[in-house]
Order: sequence, then C-alpha cells, then structure tokens
Amino acid sequence: MASECLQDLHIEDEEQRHISTKVKMSQIVLPCHANHCGELSVGQLLKWMDCTACLSAERHAGCPCVTASVDDIYFEHTIGVGQVVNIKAKVNRAFNSSMEVGIEVNCEDLYSGRHSRVCQAFATFVARRTGTSKVQLKQVVPRTHREQVEHSLAAERRRMRLIHHDIMQDLLNNKNFQKSISEEADSRDEDEAVDTERTRVESVELVLPPHANHQVNTFGGQIMAWMENVATIAASRLCNAHPTLRTIDMFYFRGPSQVGDRLILKAIVNNTFKNSMEVGVCAEAYQGEEPLRHINSAFMTFEVLDENGRPRPLPTIKPEPQEGKRRYQEALARKKIRLDRMYIITCKQTEVPLSVPWDPSNQVYLSYNNVSALKMLAAKNNWVLTSKKNHVSLYTVEENQSLCFRVESEVDVPAHRAFTLVSDLSRRQEWDQHYTLCELLIRVDEDDVIYRVVTPSVGDNGKAQDFILLASRRPPCDSGDPYVIALRSVSLPTHPPIEGFNRGEVVCAGFTIYVVSESVSKISYYNQASPGVLPYISTDIAGLSSSFYSTFCACSRYLLENRVSLSAHTSDTSSQSAVGLNTPL
Repeated sequence: MASECLQDLHIEDEEQRHISTKVKMSQIVLPCHANHCGELSVGQLLKWMDCTACLSAERHAGCPCVTASVDDIYFEHTIGVGQVVNIKAKVNRAFNSSMEVGIEVNCEDLYSGRHSRVCQAFATFVARRTGTSKVQLKQVVPRTHREQVEHSLAAERRRMRLIHHDIMQDLLNNKNFQKSISEEADSRDEDEAVDTERTRVESVELVLPPHANHQVNTFGGQIMAWMENVATIAASRLCNAHPTLRTIDMFYFRGPSQVGDRLILKAIVNNTFKNSMEVGVCAEAYQGEEPLRHINSAFMTFEVLDENGRPRPLPTIKPEPQEGKRRYQEALARKKIRLDRMYIITCKQTEVPLSVPWDPSNQVYLSYNNVSALKMLAAKNNWVLTSKKNHVSLYTVEENQSLCFRVESEVDVPAHRAFTLVSDLSRRQEWDQHYTLCELLIRVDEDDVIYRVVTPSVGDNGKAQDFILLASRRPPCDSGDPYVIALRSVSLPTHPPIEGFNRGEVVCAGFTIYVVSESVSKISYYNQASPGVLPYISTDIAGLSSSFYSTFCACSRYLLENRVSLSAHTSDTSSQSAVGLNTPL
C-alpha cells in the first residue's frame, strides 16, 4: 500500500509539472489596442502572443528564456474592439537548451458567444541562466494523443527551420525558376509601375525600461510590434489605403537588444502579386558610435480589401537597381515557398491530394508531410486488435471512410540494424513476395529517395501495378523516439503512367522501429489503405488468411540472418528508404 501511495504521488507530481507548461491569457480589445478601423493591431497581438509563450517556456525551463524565432503565421480573422482575445501556449518539445512552444489564438464575441480561430504559431525559445553554463532542459512527456502528435512533429518542424535558408538559396539558383522570373519581368507594364522608393519607411525607437523584459533585454514582442507598424506604413503608401496583414514569414532574432539602444526600423515593398504585396522589414540597433547590429528581419504579406471584403488588385512596382531587383526576386521565391507550404503542410492530411507533383523547391515540405502523416497515423489511440498469431499482431482502425492497419511484433535485432536492413529496398525481394521491381529514380538526399515500385497483378485484367513513391527516413531525434521510414505517392513529369500498368496511389505508409533493449526492437508497419492497396490485405482484414504473418516471418528471418553488419552492404544501406511490410506498400 505504501508503494502504491508513493507511485500515486509520483504520478500526481509528474502531472502537475506537465500541466504547469500550459499558459492562458485573455484580453479584451480596447480602443487603445486598435487601429483606426477599430481592429486589434497585429503588433499588439504579437506582443501578447510572445508574452504568453515566454511564460510557458519559463515555466518549463525554470529560468529566464528569450525568443529565438517565430514560425510563419497565417491570420485568418481580424479582431474588433470589444471582443476578447484568448491565447493558449504550451511547450511541445524541449531539445537541448531550446524548446518549441505552440501558440493558439482565437477571438470571442461576448454577445453571441461565438469563437473564431485567429491564428496558430510555433515559437522557439532558448533558456538562459545568468552567470552559469548552458542550460540542459528536461524533456517534455506527452500524455494525450494531441500532445504526442505535436511532440513528434516538433522534431520535423525544427528540421525545417534549420534548412530554411538553404531552401531559399536552392530555389533562387534553380534555372527554371530564374526563367519564370525573367518571363514575369518581361510581362510587367513599366509605365504604370510604382517606384518602390515611394514605399520606403525608416523609423527610430529609443528602448526604454517599459520596453524591456525581466532580463533588461528589449522584449521580443515589442520589437515585432514595431516592425509590424513600419511594414503597415510601407504597404499603405503603395495602395493609399489601410492594408490587412495576412501572413508573416519567420521572425528570426539574430541578436539581443538592451535598454538604451536606438532601434532603427526599415521597411519597403519588395513585390506585388495581383491582390497581395510583400513588405520586407528589418530592425537594427546601436548605442553611441558603435556600428549597427542586425536584430531581426521579417517579410509580411498584406492585402487591401474592398467594401465587400474581397482583395483589391494592386499596382505593379518598379524595383530599384541591384538591391531592389534582389529583393524583388527573393519575394517571388518566398511566394513560391509560401504556396508550397500552404498547399502541402497547413491543410489537413485528408485534404492533401494524392501524387502531389514533386520538384526540388517543394521537396522539404513533401518530406515533412510524409513523415508527419505517418507519425499522426501511429499516434492514433483507437486501434483495434483484429488478429494475432505467434506474437505478430494485426490492428485496424476505421476513420473518415478510410481503413488503416498496423502490423506489429518484436524482433531479436538491434533497432539501428533493423532500420538499416528494412530501409534497403535493393534487398527487399529477399523477404517480400509482393515485390517484383524497385527502380531508384531520384536520390534527393541521404534521407529522401524517390522510387518506382512494381507489384504483381491482383485484378482480373492481369495488369501489374506501379507506384511512384517518396520514401523518407528519420533516425531518432531523442532517446525514446522511434526510427521512422515513411512513404507517400508523388508524381513526376518524367515518369507518367505506363501502358500495361495500373498506376497505384499510396496515401500514407511506413515503419516505426522502437528500441526495446540493446538487442531487441519493436517493428510496426502502418498503411492508410488506398484502393490500390486494399486487394492485398482484404482477406487478412476479414480473417480469411494470415499472409501478413508469413510475410512478417520472412522479414524476421531476413533480419536475423543479417543481424551482423555485412561490409558488402554498408555503403549501400546507409541512404536507402523503405515501403510496406505485409503488402507491397
């Protein structure tokens, strides 16, 4: 009994620590918070969001924290005077000294009781303990299904942040993109274009104690608010009207600012896109005669609405030579990246079309979508055990008119070795009877490969099926994370459907491999069954056969026979990716 009581107290203590990272803020919008249209200033909203997120980060860290970056923000609604802003923030995941904080904002109409979603954001905070070495944060323990999903996806979002600059440079150096820029420039009417110098704004702010946080650094939310202010002025100068802010590309704080700094804020319209415009804004600081320090940069997209709330067409701009032309081209690249993100990432998984066209500029987002879809499928908490045979289990779940299945068992092979072997498609035919051909089409990088996979005929027409698949693999980010091998269909203009084959589609499939012990791993195969996959597993689901068991046994034998690394395969297996276990996908 004493042991049970101590265990209960331990669980309660863990639950209390877990709950303590959640922070809520509610603010009623007063006239002093609003612009001349009676709408909440986005700058004020950013201050509230940053403050809420910082409190959440500090609760988890137990020490002061500073804002390192804020991911892209899409504003879905404006908020009027008299309405209530409800902000929720919670630490999704801690890494070493940094952590991701998820932020949700909605507005509440006190008269109707209606709630509307305003935006969602993910901010990165870094723990800073004065006068000591680097802080090592404790890990976040997710408990609910949603927390598990966000905890898992936080690692993927971190990966995208780290390569954000490389994505931009790769796109700008792409020959096809450069060609499209030239064609766009040739079609521009120079006579009616507006000179960008007309939109240039420069403003200075003296950082006073009320602008600082408890660490005497300039409050990150205050800097973002000042940046939004000058960006709005620049946008207004182009359209001679009040613009509405729709999106903000990532805020990235490059260095701190302190009380006594002079903060110089600069903004200019970089480009216009028929019904929207991008404004670039930067913040620099100095004291006395010291050189300027770059504090922050951001890119904000504005629209101008007519009396019916529809976006108005905007005039084209005439960029200044050199720097203006560079900003003009980079704005086009950011628009392309932004549309890719919205098309692939921000929509719900069920809304992402199959076989999204692949190209190098959207590769990182397709890879993110591929891995995140598998992680969300694996995190479902309503799996039902359909059958079990000699420790090999088949689970199913039916949701939104789709059938998902999972095959799972433990194997006496270390997880890292199982990951390498299962990922090696060149040896797949050694254990999977459903595999007849796997052709490598594009080796994107060490984590992502595109294949053409051919499977036997299962229909009456005698045609084999083929699939164009993006295979993405990920090693664990932290201890306790699984190895992940994810798949989804993509389309390539160079590989259209071939006569004699039925082109199949994969919605979501792949493996997770967990470490059970140093020599044992738990392997789970997942598939959100599409019409092209269902014929292979329908008899298993109905309980009329157990081919999943024989396929898994063949895979287990293959893993055990190759448990010890073979030098002949070392170089080949390090960058391969995989598809299904008990089916061809």
